[in-house]
Amino acid sequence: MTFRTFALAGLSTLALTSAAWAEIMIHDAYARSSGPTAMAGAAFMEIKNTGDEDDRLIAARADVAKRVELHTHIEGADGVMKMREVDGGIVVAAGESHLLQRGGDHVMFMGLTTTFEQGMTIPVTLVFEKAGEITVEVPVDLERQGGMDHGSMDHSKMKHSN
Repeated sequence: MTFRTFALAGLSTLALTSAAWAEIMIHDAYARSSGPTAMAGAAFMEIKNTGDEDDRLIAARADVAKRVELHTHIEGADGVMKMREVDGGIVVAAGESHLLQRGGDHVMFMGLTTTFEQGMTIPVTLVFEKAGEITVEVPVDLERQGGMDHGSMDHSKMKHSN
């Protein structure tokens, strides 16, 4: 049996309990893009697994982009940060949290089909290996400060590879 509570504007907590005893909670979700003509954007959040088993975020979906992928930043041999699609998903260990944050793991929206406007919300479906699908209403926050300013990065020149 599965129980779900949906987050409102990223301020509440999203919880899911499944027969596999994976309990996933989403905190402090928000999305950004660099401006009205941006072709890419990203979503960030804390994923907390309060269950007894590890789980894995294996995909994300949203209607605001032609492609949605799980991405991370890694430093290349030349010292330049490169964005890559995460191969195999993102593990969220039992009893721990995993941050999707600027300069690290995140949900990447490529080929935006709508302009990200301050205060709008984006329905994003997160797909977990054990917990299944969780839909979160992610608020767009173009003013949020802190960490690497992912929203101002020029993704057209970044190397996207598996």
